[in-house]
Amino acid sequence: SFLKSESDTLRGVSPSPPPLNREVREEPEKIKKWREEQIKRLEEKDAEEEKKKLELREVARKELEDWYKNHEEAIAKTKAANRNAEKQFVAEDDEIEPGTEWERIAKLCDFNPKAKQGSKDVSRMRSIVLQLKQSPIPINNKA
Repeated sequence: SFLKSESDTLRGVSPSPPPLNREVREEPEKIKKWREEQIKRLEEKDAEEEKKKLELREVARKELEDWYKNHEEAIAKTKAANRNAEKQFVAEDDEIEPGTEWERIAKLCDFNPKAKQGSKDVSRMRSIVLQLKQSPIPINNKA
């Protein structure tokens, strides 16, 4: 009998499954109550989460508006400062005296040795400009 059942399973024939229990068991009252409370808690949590999301979005929107406002003000100040510097430069450009070219160039240069990471070493250029400012090379404008 064992060999017969073994050969049947090898051929794809299997013994009939056990009969299904047709009657569905009712859940106990405590489990039903727990499921309802769990659903209610999850809905409350979801509502709270949505409320917090909206609050955070509002805060982020206000911060972004403030940042743009400050950024625009900074740009306006920089533009005004650049315009004033350009007007001053043009006004001084009209008063050019021969032999003062290197002094004007030295005014445009930043002589504070701020070695920023990733920037070129310009110390030699600075020293040459200062040297030319102190003892300029005479320019011959003979044509």
